[in-house]
Amino acid sequence: MRSRYSAFVLGRADYLLSTWHPDTRPAELQFDTGVRWLGLEVRAAREEGDHATVEFVARSKWGGRATRLHEVSRFVRLAGRWFYLDGKFRT
Repeated sequence: MRSRYSAFVLGRADYLLSTWHPDTRPAELQFDTGVRWLGLEVRAAREEGDHATVEFVARSKWGGRATRLHEVSRFVRLAGRWFYLDGKFRT
């Protein structure tokens, strides 16, 4: 999760797409210009065999306004590597 957050901060679409499960991966990613990422808080992580969930809050500033993204992400391990499946937003 931390590596994917860092990839968002650095605008590394190549890394994000390579760590996204092929069944749910978009064809491309576009980043919002002007977003300044402020931090990541991992609130919970649970691993059960080859499946895992991570609850996190990522804070950012966009257009002078502070925002936060609260999500529970699902991951699956394939051939020893973790891949992002999807996430559900929390409020």
